Amino acid sequence: MKSPQEVWSIVNALKELYPDALCSLQYEKDYELLFAVRLSAQCTDERVNKVTPALFERFPTLESFAEAEPEEVAEYIHSCGFYNGKSRDLVGCARMLLSDFDGKVPREMSDLLKLPGIGRKTANLIRGDIYKEPGSVVCDTHCIRITGRLGLSDGTKDPARLEPQLRAALPPEESNDFCHRMVLHGRAVCTARRAKCEICPLTQWCSHFQGSLQGE
Repeated sequence: MKSPQEVWSIVNALKELYPDALCSLQYEKDYELLFAVRLSAQCTDERVNKVTPALFERFPTLESFAEAEPEEVAEYIHSCGFYNGKSRDLVGCARMLLSDFDGKVPREMSDLLKLPGIGRKTANLIRGDIYKEPGSVVCDTHCIRITGRLGLSDGTKDPARLEPQLRAALPPEESNDFCHRMVLHGRAVCTARRAKCEICPLTQWCSHFQGSLQGE
């Protein structure tokens, strides 16, 4: 595990590398982000962003989603994969948001987890991006891979185990943006196929890189 000073060095290096720590999913309304994140499961953000404009034009309000048949919603999200389950979840979420939460995306983790198809990853993203809740940690595949390589975790692939480890390691006010930067870094540099250590500015704090040097 890293010292607080090392963690801050990593955080600041990532800030310099990726100043705009923004979610890559496009949305205008809070519930649209919730729905877009649900669609992104086993699907790229790029694909979701191609699908959601027509989806949100056809169903421009929560009420229209709530009144929709899942089969029609599925027609708009077919290319996202797992469209039958996702369409049911979107309609179910809309209905629950209207019936239980006055049409607003809830802030509390326990409430978010009541929504159909919503797990801790999505809930943390909503809490971080919409409500700016300190300590929000989104454990997606990039975050799991890179924090393990850096030595910010014990290398677990289990998001449920990783989340408390990162919450303990990261400055709470930085955690949400840090996770967005993990996604950007995972796409550009520390990819699943290969860690491009030769162009990475984090190598001096990276356990994976330092271990490879010792193995030479």
